[in-house]
Amino acid sequence: MSTVKQGRSELGVALLLLLLGGWAMIDALRLPELETRGPIGPRTVPLAVGLLLVVTAVLLAIDILRGGRGEQEAGEDVDLAHGSDWQTLGMLVAAFVANIVLIERLGWPVSGAVLFFGTTYALGSRHLIRNAIISIALSVGSWYLFYLGLGIHLPAGILKGIL
Repeated sequence: MSTVKQGRSELGVALLLLLLGGWAMIDALRLPELETRGPIGPRTVPLAVGLLLVVTAVLLAIDILRGGRGEQEAGEDVDLAHGSDWQTLGMLVAAFVANIVLIERLGWPVSGAVLFFGTTYALGSRHLIRNAIISIALSVGSWYLFYLGLGIHLPAGILKGIL
């Protein structure tokens, strides 16, 4: 692989940082002027973060154009020569889409259990009964955490009146 082709993705990261920084600064400048009780107003932090993102993007782009390259990940259990696992990615996307489709119809406890179970299955766990029990416990537990602990009312769906 040529060094020019390798640097494209890294330049993409620099471009993304530049866009995010510009967006943060433009958004900060659109904030209304409020009465402040000190030198720091509501625009200060978003402007500082945006400016830091832009500076980081420029420095990263300069480094890449001068020949600098990021160090390739050295994960001990990752085969870097192996390509993407599209089947796993497809199953993960299917679990998330199922959650999106089912959450209004069946409620969070059911759609969350489908999401959690689908994710564990996609990532290789084949302990179906154990995963189903854990998925149900996680989805019902998180529903109660949001509902009672945080006051955020996730849809109960078909379990309305039971939970």
